[in-house]
Amino acid sequence: MTPAIDAHVRLDTHPTHPSAVQASLSGTQSHVAAMALEAANWTVAAPNVLILARIDHEEPYWANDAATHLTAEGITVEITPRLQQAIYEEWTWPDHPMPWCTRSEIREVSDEAQKIYDDIRHGHLLIHAHADDDGTTVAVGTYLHRTGKSVYLHGQDHLRQIAGTFDSPAEALVAFEKVHADEMRPGPAPLTDTERAAIAASSVFDVTTAKSEPSPPEPETVPVYLADAGDHDALLDRFLDAHGEFEKWRTWSDNTTHAIHESQTLRIERVHETTDRETAWIVAAYETPVSDRMWYLTATSDTPTPVLQALLTHLADGEGWDTVIGAPVDEKMVTEATQPLAEAGWKHTLTGHGIHWTSPDQQAGVQFDPLTAQHTQNPATWTIWAGAGSDRHTWAITASPHTPSSLLAGLAETLAQETGTRQVQPGREPQNSLTASTPAAPTAAVSRPTGRSR
Repeated sequence: MTPAIDAHVRLDTHPTHPSAVQASLSGTQSHVAAMALEAANWTVAAPNVLILARIDHEEPYWANDAATHLTAEGITVEITPRLQQAIYEEWTWPDHPMPWCTRSEIREVSDEAQKIYDDIRHGHLLIHAHADDDGTTVAVGTYLHRTGKSVYLHGQDHLRQIAGTFDSPAEALVAFEKVHADEMRPGPAPLTDTERAAIAASSVFDVTTAKSEPSPPEPETVPVYLADAGDHDALLDRFLDAHGEFEKWRTWSDNTTHAIHESQTLRIERVHETTDRETAWIVAAYETPVSDRMWYLTATSDTPTPVLQALLTHLADGEGWDTVIGAPVDEKMVTEATQPLAEAGWKHTLTGHGIHWTSPDQQAGVQFDPLTAQHTQNPATWTIWAGAGSDRHTWAITASPHTPSSLLAGLAETLAQETGTRQVQPGREPQNSLTASTPAAPTAAVSRPTGRSR
């Protein structure tokens, strides 16, 4: 049995770099863990803090690999939930030049490129010259240790490969000059954006500043439409874990996660890293996998998580598939969609811009525009909002004409009856009078199936 070592390693995502990983060490034998991580190309950035920043964006995978080895040595390892999410995340390289490779094979190729980069960075591989070969960087260099061989390098970042070897630097340089004489330049090529980002992520930084921040105030209970946005990415992950009929995929470059129902007729897009009021969710339904869209719905980045939870729950229950192609949007459908608002005392008004339902505190509303309902694909026939108005909202959901009334009624019921939480802002008193409202049902934590590992 491996004896326990008094060392604790906490692995978390990097505070600024999108894919790098940070290790925080503690314990009387933390130096043991530090040496193990440094041997795996982690960089010391502060006392008891090491960083893993790679040019292939595979840091979560290799952090998980490091955690396995540290645990086997008797070192206690903690992985934060957000890093665990990144470890499980599925993504692919768009336009990869080796599309025939599996995900594991692509990782092997990029790991070899990482080793070449590390050898150059640590001075083990001396680059004599580089050149531009029709938009691709090529270089020639010599290993100062190991084999002492000279090599011809092709590509940059995660695609750099050893494309040829030579017995001496002279032989390598002659061959390189023969092919690239016009474009040949001395020394290594300028750093790429990816290389600069990796170096910046590994730079020494002050980890004490975060400790001086005051603890956040206790949240207050508010109507659900006034709640904080919460963690949309975690919400989607819980939904996918609980509903295996949806398949998830995401590319590295487009910053979007796609969740597609097994029938191929319901598709959910989650756009990450959006700014305030930008569209962060798109839901679209189709009659068949190859037909035109029946209806679609969008939600902005500040939409409260409980509202999105209600939307996803109704979609998973099959509400959203009961629309009729070509059926007019009539008074009965509008009444069904808004009945929960009427029962909760929301104010009903008619204007030249449509029909409005406004919450008693006038901080949220639902709007139906009968003119746009004549255009099947118009996304703003229905607008659900919170803020100063539908055109000055803090968040909004829009829906096209044939969005099912049962789905809209479910959202209306959530708005009218549920509550959420938000952080108390300086100078704002908690609204204790609202705590008697019916709270939203808590979301159960669900473990991710092993079939969705990276």
